[in-house]
Amino acid sequence: MSSSIVTPALVKELRERTGVGMGKCKEALDQSSGNMEEAIAFLRKAGMMSAAKKEGRTTKEGTVIAFQTNDVVAVAEVDAETDFVVKNDRFQEFCNNIVQEVALKRPASLEAFLQQPYSKDPLITIDQYRSLLIQTIGENIQIRRIEVFPKNNGQSVGVYSHLGGKILSVVVLEGAGEEQLAKEVAMHVAAAFPQYLSPEEIPQEVIQMEKDIAAEQVKGKPANIIEKILQGKLNAFYDQCCLTQQKYIRDDSVSVGEYVKKQGSSHGKDVRILRFLRWMAGKE
Repeated sequence: MSSSIVTPALVKELRERTGVGMGKCKEALDQSSGNMEEAIAFLRKAGMMSAAKKEGRTTKEGTVIAFQTNDVVAVAEVDAETDFVVKNDRFQEFCNNIVQEVALKRPASLEAFLQQPYSKDPLITIDQYRSLLIQTIGENIQIRRIEVFPKNNGQSVGVYSHLGGKILSVVVLEGAGEEQLAKEVAMHVAAAFPQYLSPEEIPQEVIQMEKDIAAEQVKGKPANIIEKILQGKLNAFYDQCCLTQQKYIRDDSVSVGEYVKKQGSSHGKDVRILRFLRWMAGKE
C-alpha cells in the first residue's frame, strides 16, 4: 500500500485514540501502510523512546484527585514538571482517567497498577498510556501514588480538595450517614496537617526522640518538676501532630476527637475517626 491510502479520517481516528499530534499520526500511518494497529504500535515504540529521555526530569508540580463510586473512594497523585502543564486539559483528562482506573481495578500497589492494561485501550498498559502523554505534552509525567478507601457498611467517608487539587484529604468515620461530618473533618485535615491519628499510632522511636529533645531542654531544673515538664511537652507534641487531639479549626474550645463525638451524639450515634489521608501534590 502507498501512503495515498492514509486519509484524513484515518489520521483523525489515530489522533483520537492516542492523543498524539496530527503530523506524528500521519507519519505512523505512512510507516504502517495505513494499518491502524501497526500505527499505534509504531507510536508506542516512539513514545517509549521519547518518554525515556524525559523520565529523569524532576516533577515538582501536580494534582491530587479523587473519584467516588458506590463502593470506593479512589485517590491518585499525578505530577508534572510545570504548573502550566498541570492546568493543561489533556493532563487533567489523563488524571481523571487514571483515578477512575484505580477505582475500577483497586490495585494492590502502584507497581502492579502501572503494568495493568488500560481499560479504554487494552492494547496498552497504564504505564504506556502515561508514556504516550509524555510524548504528546513534552514533559515528564509521573503517577506518584494511589490509594483506595472502601466504603464499608457502618462507615462514612468524606473528601475535601483544596487549592484546585494541590491538597486533598480523605477521612473515614465509624458511623453510617455521617458523610458531611467526615467532610468537615477532612477540611480540618487539609488545613491543620496532622501526622498521626492518635498518640497510640505514633512510632515508639518518634516518641523517644521527643522525650530526648524535651529532656535536653529541662536540664538543670529541679528534679521534682522535671517529670511534669516532660509530660507537658509530650502532651503538647500530641496536641500538635495527632488529629484526634488537635484543636478543631472551627471551634478551638474542643479537640477534633471531642467534636466528632459530640456531633455523633447529637445524631444518636457513637462516631469516631478511623482513618485519614492528606496528600500535597509534588511536596511530600
